[in-house]
Amino acid sequence: MQEHRKLTKQGVVVSDKMDKTIVVRVERQYKHPLYKKIVRSHKKFKAHDETNECREGDVVEIVESRPLSREKRWALQRIIEKRK
Repeated sequence: MQEHRKLTKQGVVVSDKMDKTIVVRVERQYKHPLYKKIVRSHKKFKAHDETNECREGDVVEIVESRPLSREKRWALQRIIEKRK
């Protein structure tokens, strides 16, 4: 049986207003297939924060998990950098 490695993403916390939930904005860069210009895009993920320790502006790493609610499928793994 194959071992499933859980996906991790790194991003910035944009909202911590919900209880035990944070919204993380993950940016990615890729080269446009036709024009060869670097394009920046982003996506927001809701992640579970059991201890409510994250604040807006923190850089965090999130890991995929089982579905915890309708939109929440990620969990906080660690805080990389606290907001100053």
